Amino acid sequence: MLLKDKNISEKKVLYFDCYSGISGDMIIAALLDLGVPFKIVEDGVKSVLPSGVVLRHEHEMRNSIKVSRFFVDIDMEDQPHRHFSDIRTMIEDSSLKQSVKDLSVKIFLTIAKAEAAVHGVSIDEVHFHEVGAADSIADIIGAAVAIDYLDAEIVSSPIPFGCGQVLTQHGLLPLPAPATVEILKDIPVYGTKIESELTTPTGAAVIKTTAVKFSSMPSMIPVGTGTGAGSRKLKDRPGILRVTLGTLHPVDTLKSLKIIETNIDDMTGEMAGHALTELINEGALDAWIESIIMKKGRPGLKISVLSKEDDYQRLVKILLLNTTTLGVRIYDVNRIEMERLFEQVDTKWGSVRVKIGKLGKDINNIAVEFDDCSRLAKENKVSIKEIIDEAKSAALKFV
Repeated sequence: MLLKDKNISEKKVLYFDCYSGISGDMIIAALLDLGVPFKIVEDGVKSVLPSGVVLRHEHEMRNSIKVSRFFVDIDMEDQPHRHFSDIRTMIEDSSLKQSVKDLSVKIFLTIAKAEAAVHGVSIDEVHFHEVGAADSIADIIGAAVAIDYLDAEIVSSPIPFGCGQVLTQHGLLPLPAPATVEILKDIPVYGTKIESELTTPTGAAVIKTTAVKFSSMPSMIPVGTGTGAGSRKLKDRPGILRVTLGTLHPVDTLKSLKIIETNIDDMTGEMAGHALTELINEGALDAWIESIIMKKGRPGLKISVLSKEDDYQRLVKILLLNTTTLGVRIYDVNRIEMERLFEQVDTKWGSVRVKIGKLGKDINNIAVEFDDCSRLAKENKVSIKEIIDEAKSAALKFV
């Protein structure tokens, strides 16, 4: 449950652990369990679907875990097949706040684009069948309302796919459903041997539209958690979605990065130096070489690269192309960083850049730019030590 007495005014992160997949009802159930008020979800859905729909929030035990369930009861005989334009009009004509309208339309647009690609038609020609039904509309609107209420940056685990077949309006289709695969293009996914639809198009669309990153849980201070279950009870896992709300570490000091490394015993020092330069020039946060002893007592080199998560695949390719290695190791690391500020100070020989490290409001470190000092020393034919000393003294005004 959401911890009401915690101060969560800092930057918030909402992590989705999609261990058993993700669907619309699982999302809302988990967010309600986290502490989102049921009434705001109900009011939001009712503003789009004013009649024929009754929402329920209940709890049950699943694999000895108390979980939240979200139900949409439909009280209507026939449901129309709606186009994207129909649903967009329903949303825009509702009393939802504008940010929720915008998010809801984006989620439906994500689905519409996928359906259009799968069926080879334009977005305006797409007929929403299952997703256009009242229960799926309620799931998407409810999820948008709850996510907007929490106002947190969303990070998700990679998304699992089941296998087998599913019966749809288009007949029997393989799992994962074609629309689900289309929606999750460019998103980390993995297959399982579970014969069930773990991830639905609705769940895929919500997480694709809202998540800023797909990774392991970020470094955070948890303040609340929620567990939502779907209708499917799986044999080897409880069929639940867990969400965790937290705040980033103070001043956002902890960064999730990757280390790329390889051991090499058949490469010259010149090639190693060239590879290091290429890696730094292409965005590596740091790169270094260590002397090691490898098998059979052979002297070798270990090349290590520190990389942002978004850059590591590109840096792996550079490492493979510029060395004789046949493979690399990759693992996650965390780095604590001070806030960095860049200023300039004046010396009697010229201007020097300085880098200031802050932890919270306190300045903990000041470093002068060596290249600036070296250049000024050559231009003025003076000792570089004199320039460094004067630049450091001038930088003390920032303390």
